[in-house]
Amino acid sequence: MQAQILAPAAVLVVWSVIMLFWMAGVRLPALKKAGIDLGARPGGRGQDLEGQVEPRINWPAHNYAHLMEQPTVFYAAVVILAIMGAGAGDVLAAWAYVGLRIIHSIWQSTVNKVPMRFVLFIVSTFALLFLGVRAVMATVLADPSALPA
Repeated sequence: MQAQILAPAAVLVVWSVIMLFWMAGVRLPALKKAGIDLGARPGGRGQDLEGQVEPRINWPAHNYAHLMEQPTVFYAAVVILAIMGAGAGDVLAAWAYVGLRIIHSIWQSTVNKVPMRFVLFIVSTFALLFLGVRAVMATVLADPSALPA
């Protein structure tokens, strides 16, 4: 396996946890201020807070949810490339994806203007598409005799 391609994935894992803490750090004080008792209703979910608190309070939560969605595909592509052998372009694309996702997180959690958020999402998706295509090529076109036993 190649550590270089796994490093961006590790950074995105840490960033996802940072966003979890950011979400809690914004939401919990807002809930207290709004007089919302988390224990009052069993089975509550984060989505239940929509309309209950100022929209800006939910932006980090929206982004955290996004980090649990598309990046799962990124993790799979990175692991495939780590096993099959990643090239320098793969590593660059992985870092581009992670950098763009971090910028997307900060933008969505603070400014949240959709046109720029969409651009960041689309450009990061193209980096992910590149990684996915490279993962397909690395596996479908692999020479079994050249792979380690």
